[in-house]
Formats: sequence, structure tokens, C-alpha cells
Amino acid sequence: MATPLVALPEVERLSASVIRILGANPGKFTLQGTNTYLVGRGHQRILIDTGQGEEAWVKNLQTVLTDEKATVHQALLTHWHGDHVGGVADLQRLCPQVQVFKCPTDLEQDYATIVDGQVFGVEGATLKALFTPGHTEDHMAFVLEEEDAMFTGDNVLGHGTAVFENLRTYLVSLHRMRERVRGRGYPGHGAVVENAPARIQEYIQHRQQREDEVIRVLRYGQLEVPSGRSSADIEPESRRAWTPLQLVQKIYVGVPETLHLPASHGISLVLEKLQEEGKTVQEESGAWRLVGEKSTL
Repeated sequence: MATPLVALPEVERLSASVIRILGANPGKFTLQGTNTYLVGRGHQRILIDTGQGEEAWVKNLQTVLTDEKATVHQALLTHWHGDHVGGVADLQRLCPQVQVFKCPTDLEQDYATIVDGQVFGVEGATLKALFTPGHTEDHMAFVLEEEDAMFTGDNVLGHGTAVFENLRTYLVSLHRMRERVRGRGYPGHGAVVENAPARIQEYIQHRQQREDEVIRVLRYGQLEVPSGRSSADIEPESRRAWTPLQLVQKIYVGVPETLHLPASHGISLVLEKLQEEGKTVQEESGAWRLVGEKSTL
């Protein structure tokens, strides 16, 4: 049974320099809503992400700025997804002088550019950009140096695991993130992560576990490796090529079938990573096998 989400206030001060304003867009993929963060202590503040443009978010942001006697000097976008950039136009109407920054992509680019290592500063907050592709090709995290904390975007969430476009790239970014943070994680969705390095390590271990499971099924036809046996003496039927959905049926035992198809997408990304590493090959049928294992199909 899935762990229920903790309720989060629409607006909450998380530290002396960080206020979270929920995007007012709760849902299956956005959890309690997209987290946007007002960062700093003086008149000029930095906003991380802008939600998806919900009216309630705009009103809450306006109220917070009035109460804080502040304005948004710069907005930093973690990545291109609509629930993170959808409120930019509303922000620009609210704070006409705001500068909006994002890592560039091949898509249309109407923002100032963020590059790896770029530093943004206001009173009470120094943010250093960390290029962390994986969830998307343009994903940026931001290290809050005063707290040794990190705004993790959608690479690391406050609940559950994250989706990604390229597993190999994503793992490189997770390792890089783990090396650069010692304190909290402020995620793009979900509650604050009090021990960011530990959570990131859990993510890395989870991905490694799933990769190991895929390899075991490809090699042995089952999750449990037979005791005292090697691939050389496994029956031929265990060496056949497997489709991602067939792998899901072996790996996600007990998971409702309605979730098998979405899970197969993640398995496909594992297979593609293994292919990049020269460990798997995809046959003309679309099924996969380990390199060096002769298919019986």
C-alpha cells in the first residue's frame, strides 16, 4: 500500500531564508503540488520555479511579497516542464523587473541563460547552479551555500522516486548532487528532505537494485539467482529474449497489472543504459537479451 502524502500548507517558512509556496496544482504526478521557493531575507528575493500558472499560487505569492515587503529580483527555473515554468507570465506581471533564468535547450528560449557553476545572490542567500540532467536534459539544481542545502528540482522528490529521460545521465547527476550537499534538500515536489545525502544515496541504490533485477531475469529467467549455478548451465528457455513488459511481470510481483505498462517504460530505460554499456542488445523483434547470451526466439 502506498504511503499517504503528508499535508503541506499552501505557504510555509522553512528556514530564515526559504519560504515554500505551493503551486496549487496537486495531482498524481505533482504530489501536493509543485513547490516554488522564495529565497533570501531582504527586499530583493530569488524565486525558484513558478508553478503552472494557477491563480491561487499568484495570489499567495503576492500576499507573501507584501508581507515580506519584498519583490522577486530573479527567478530560476529548474527545468522546462509546464508545472515549473507555467507561472512565468504571471510573475512578470506581478514583478515587471524580474529576470528569469533557465538552462537553454533546443526549444525556443525566452529566458536568460543559466550555466553550471553560475552564482546568484541576494541578502541572506547565495545560490550556485549545478547542472544535473536526467529528469530532463536541461535540469538544474541549486546549492544554497548558507545552509549547505540544495534545491533538488525533480531529480529528487520529497516522496517516492523520480522519473527520468536517460538513466545513465541521471545516475551521474545523482552522484554529483550527493557530493555537493550536506544538509537539507528542498525538492520540486513533496516535503523537505532533512538529510539530502542519505535520500540521494537511497535513490542511487534503488536504481542499482532495479538494474540488478533486470540482469538476473535476463540471465536466469527469474529474480532469485539459483544457488551454486552459473549462466553456463541455465536451461535454454531462461536465456530467451525478453520484452520490457515481460520483465515487469517478473520483477514487479504483486503490483497491479494496471501499473505494468508505466513500469515497462522505466525498465526500457534500464535496458537502454545497459545497451550503452555494451551489456544488452535489442533484437529485431524488439525483445532484449544480454550480450553473449544466445536467444532461443
